Parts: sequence; C-alpha cells; structure tokens
Amino acid sequence: MKLVKFLMQSSKEYVTVMQLHKNVTADTLRGVVSLFKGKIYQKPPVRSSVKRTLRIREILDIEILEYEYPYVLLRVSCEHGTYVRKLIHDVGDILGVGAHMRELRRIRAGPFKEGVDLVKMHELSEYVYLWRERGDPNPLMRAVKPAEYVVSHLPKVVVNDIAVSAVTHGADLTVPGISIIHEKIRKGDSVAIFSLKGELVAVGIAQMHTEEVLQARKGVFAKTQRVIMSRGTYPPLWKKHS
Repeated sequence: MKLVKFLMQSSKEYVTVMQLHKNVTADTLRGVVSLFKGKIYQKPPVRSSVKRTLRIREILDIEILEYEYPYVLLRVSCEHGTYVRKLIHDVGDILGVGAHMRELRRIRAGPFKEGVDLVKMHELSEYVYLWRERGDPNPLMRAVKPAEYVVSHLPKVVVNDIAVSAVTHGADLTVPGISIIHEKIRKGDSVAIFSLKGELVAVGIAQMHTEEVLQARKGVFAKTQRVIMSRGTYPPLWKKHS
C-alpha cells in the first residue's frame, strides 16, 4: 500500500474506441490525431472527482490502430490524470464533426502491462492453495511482484550503507550519501532510492537536477517521501560518526 500512490501517478496506456458523428477521410483523421501528441490543455469533464480547472497533460503517444467509419480504434499513452473521454471529444471538435468515446480499456499502468504482469483472481487463489496445501510457493512468487518492481518506471539512485540507515529513520538523502545515479533526473521527479544490494529503501522527491548533483559536494538531493525498508535492516553507522 505504501507504493500505490506512485503507481497511480505513473503514466497510463489505453485502447479506446472513438465514434465519429460524421465521416472524414483517413488522411484528415491522421492529421488531426497527430496534433494531440505532446502537451495539451485539458479541463476535466463535468462528471469528474476533481476541480474543473484548465490544466496541462502530456500525450506521450497516440496511434490509430483501425478506422472503419464511424469507429476509430486508438491506442493512447498518456500522463496520469488525463481524461481520454475528453481527449476524444476534443479530437471530434478539431475535426469539425464531433465524436464520443464508446469503449475504454486500460492496458498499462506504470510497469504493469496487460497480458504480461497481471494474473486473474482465480489464478491467484489457486497459487495460494498450492502454497498452503502442497508447499509449492513458486507460482505465487512469480505472481506477486516485489516492491522493487513497482517502482521500476521511476528514475533510480543507489546510496551507500550509511545513507540507507539514515533514510530509513526519515532523513533526507544528501549528496554525500549517493553512490550511483543510473539516469537523468530532473528537479521535482519522484526517485527510487536503492541500496548497493539492489533493495528498495525509499521514494523521494528530487531537489536537484543530475548535472547539479555531479558538481555538488553537499546539500539535499532528495526529500524522503515514503520509507519502504524497515528500520534496523542496516546498522545505524551514522551514529558512530556523530
């Protein structure tokens, strides 16, 4: 449950059916749909659980899979909080013919992809039975993903053992505690903090860009937002240096 928030804030991918109200050519449709790739302005629909204020969301990718009037099958990869129903409505407006969403199916949330990482509830029940009654934990272990997998879509930073202990006690991650930065990180990004052994320690919010970290000798790199590792997993070596 500690990581659900970060999964909800991850990018999503959908397959959706758009119904056009009037016919358009395939070339016209492709041209208008391509305009929606990138950052767009969007106001949540009337029936939504959030305040209806104009906001910016990013469409990472949008692709026409099939088109047979009046139906258009689309694949949409987007930033969290994007309303696909409103996206389709706006596409219809730009086309000048109107459109509405007929069907919607989410096929990815963060690192979890339909048909790759997910199991049905009856399958999970069977795996639990095999573990409890027959002592076979392997199917259950394959189905239940570790915490490290849940944050695999986040940029990662590896820290030394002294920093692990401090972070599990609620301290922010400072520059001297960093051992390795795997990828480019921007200020404000959620970052997964790992130990040298590849264990997930916590998730924090970056306070520096990668370039700043490489030049800095001190300062807070990430404010700890959610601690995952239990205290005491690593000895409090920082106390010996106080």
